[in-house]
Amino acid sequence: MVAINDIAVRGRLTAGYDLSALTWLRVGGPAEWLFMPADVADLAAFLKALPLDVPLFAMGVGSNLIVRDGGLDGVVVRLGRAFGGIETDGNRVTAGAAALDAHVAKRAAEAGLDLTFLRTIPGAIGGAVRMNAGCYGAYVADYFVSADVMLRSGEVVTLGPNELNFRYRQSDLPEGAVILSAVFEAETGAPADLEAQMAAQLAKRDATQPTKDRTAGSTFRNPAGYSSTGAADDSHELKAWKVIDDAGLRGATRGGAQMSPKHPNFLVNAEGATAADLEGLGEEVIERVFETSGIRLEWEIMRVGKPAPEADDTSDIGQD
Repeated sequence: MVAINDIAVRGRLTAGYDLSALTWLRVGGPAEWLFMPADVADLAAFLKALPLDVPLFAMGVGSNLIVRDGGLDGVVVRLGRAFGGIETDGNRVTAGAAALDAHVAKRAAEAGLDLTFLRTIPGAIGGAVRMNAGCYGAYVADYFVSADVMLRSGEVVTLGPNELNFRYRQSDLPEGAVILSAVFEAETGAPADLEAQMAAQLAKRDATQPTKDRTAGSTFRNPAGYSSTGAADDSHELKAWKVIDDAGLRGATRGGAQMSPKHPNFLVNAEGATAADLEGLGEEVIERVFETSGIRLEWEIMRVGKPAPEADDTSDIGQD
């Protein structure tokens, strides 16, 4: 059996790395190993040498993630600047997995290409593709051409829309795969108009969302199969914040966690929350909403890792 610390790398391989510093919520335990590859070849060589029974988790910028307090076993791969390039060619944009969504939107707009929906989405392109991120009625799937992906074996393959099978907030990315880059095809527009559109989107976001607080974006997916009137349909017209608000959970607290008073579909690390506080509050919200509306919310935030052995998840939900 190959020892992980014996694998030759050109990037950074660190044991016991505190992941709380890498998540937007600032919670979570350590990664057994954190690997930040120097480039694609470095990542491929590492994965080829890594025993297949070692767990592998590809982490983006931690914007849509709760790492549990006990941390993660195995290896966490986090891509850095070498994977953050952005290029335009005609009406196509190629972006590295580590490129921030906002930066891709701005670079595209400068080239007269409309990927403005990405401007207010927190995170990087790898996560956006994995989660079929979207807002304002536009989704990654609407613009996606292909993605270069490294499989667990270290092999690089190109996957198109059929292979990824995009759905609302999800895709069929192979287990253990690491997205390297993605290609998008966009409509053209005047750069000044696209910039004005993004400015308006930012103003709307800042007016309605707790952008100054420690959050991980929207906590729950909008419920499928219900309209805003409560009638059954196939849309996502009914919003998660509305059923949370109707259940009286705006501002609800658990330990240091809170459902934002400004937008109740945002979990906030309000005062030294643990991952257990945040996830526990989210689970309590799911149960309360189901009791009041018959709708069972689904997490949009990814939760990974193991709880701390001493974690106490018996505290009661409260109201500010």
